Amino acid sequence: MDNTAKILAQGFSCLVDNMGVIDAEYFISLIKRDDFDYTIWQREYFDKMKPGEFAAKASAYAGSHPYTGNAQII
Repeated sequence: MDNTAKILAQGFSCLVDNMGVIDAEYFISLIKRDDFDYTIWQREYFDKMKPGEFAAKASAYAGSHPYTGNAQII
């Protein structure tokens, strides 16, 4: 696992690449303001899914977003 600074930099870069700087900053401020706990949210979100629903959604996403990058084994 990478160090904390590198993970934070990668995460923010991902947000900026997908949302733009302003929306990325706004997203972070919303999470901090609401005392957001991602682990609790994730548990609640996935517990509501029917059996097999996650696998179906993951397969559909993978089919519509094929990986075209240059994977590296670390």
